[in-house]
Amino acid sequence: MSNQIYDVVIIGGGVTGTALLYTLAKFTDLKRIALLEKYPGLAMVNSKATNNSQTIHCGDIETNYSLEKALKVQRTAGMLVRYGDQLAPADRDRIIYRFSKMVLGVGAEECEFLRQRYQDFKPHFVRMELLERSAIAELEPGVVNGRSPSEQIVALAIRNDYTAINYGALCQSFVEQAQSVLDKTIDLKLGVRVAAIEPVGANYQVVTDEQTLTAKFVVVSAGGHSLLFAHRMGFGLEYSCLPVAGNFYFTPQVLNGKVYTIQNDKLPFAAIHGDPDITAPGKTRFGPTALPLPLLERYSFKTFGEYLQVLRPDRAVASVLWNLLKEEDIRNYILKNIAFEVPLVNRRLFLQDARKIVPALQLEDLKFAHGIGGIRPQLIDKNARQLILGQAAIDPGHGIRFNVTPSPGATNCLGNAEQDTERIQAHLDCKFDRDRFEAELVGQPHWSLLEGA
Repeated sequence: MSNQIYDVVIIGGGVTGTALLYTLAKFTDLKRIALLEKYPGLAMVNSKATNNSQTIHCGDIETNYSLEKALKVQRTAGMLVRYGDQLAPADRDRIIYRFSKMVLGVGAEECEFLRQRYQDFKPHFVRMELLERSAIAELEPGVVNGRSPSEQIVALAIRNDYTAINYGALCQSFVEQAQSVLDKTIDLKLGVRVAAIEPVGANYQVVTDEQTLTAKFVVVSAGGHSLLFAHRMGFGLEYSCLPVAGNFYFTPQVLNGKVYTIQNDKLPFAAIHGDPDITAPGKTRFGPTALPLPLLERYSFKTFGEYLQVLRPDRAVASVLWNLLKEEDIRNYILKNIAFEVPLVNRRLFLQDARKIVPALQLEDLKFAHGIGGIRPQLIDKNARQLILGQAAIDPGHGIRFNVTPSPGATNCLGNAEQDTERIQAHLDCKFDRDRFEAELVGQPHWSLLEGA
């Protein structure tokens, strides 16, 4: 088998891996970079457009974020829009999409919560509006029609913003932009399965079913499989994994944009929301429901055995799971989501939740979205005996890094690439043109993107 030498080898062709490929190609002086993906195409797992919520999380309507976290998320979300601004309009418009978005408060307690949040967040999110019932009805009639006049509602909203994204198309764009950089070797190797990663001196050998590659630095961005690779190398043994799958329902188009509900900050899973689906025009997608599944990839039952390898059950894992069940809000949430999987009653139960957003929905409007939804490998910290709710990466500091769960999801892909690049720069002593990175990707989107907003 031939042996090729690279500065960096990236394992995983989802949005996290491809964002790093783009960042290294465009903003560093590294000359040889390879990206390996076991499937025959990019974005075949969680970055596939049908396997995620297609959302650019900006921190404004995600009510489980503190102001501090929201401002960090705002920065990384802005990178995606800035990136889109540099593409030809035809390319941009197949990647990022403009819709309104709001978070809805129902009842006196939730309405008061949103009014206070508006006061705290408005100085930092200048386009945020506080909408009362009449203004909500103008923007989203389906939220008000059929609702009792005595039921209090209020919303925080952003009108006509870039809020949705096709992460699969973004992956392809990242690779195209990386490979357009002159005087560099940027190799994309699809359908190549990595069998092992082995340290050899100061470098690593990446053994595949076709050849062996030598890398000065390796970044594994393969979701739950990142943890599997780490464990096989003796890293991250303090972590176990709780994969949680998301399911969705389709209805006819009953919303114009994205409508979220207030998140329970005790839950590591998203509250129900309704979204336009960029892959299914004329429909609204509601969800997610959440269901723990013993798989590292949704719809791939052969990953069951691999999940057992990363589970590493012991008293610490049992303690975390038991503590989750002892928490009333979490226990009730789990039981309800189990009930969502029971035939005959599942749609009726989900209808009750969906009617918080669109009161006039009828049972016949709900159709289960078969084949829609991915899986999130939620990490368990066995030492701290807790579920990790934010970003999780394993960095042993020896020229290798494992990205397991970027947070908030794919929105953070360029922010995650920035962090990975800093680690690579420190290890390889390469040049990272941070000034150019900041100038092109950080800051407010160009005014051209906000025309008519």
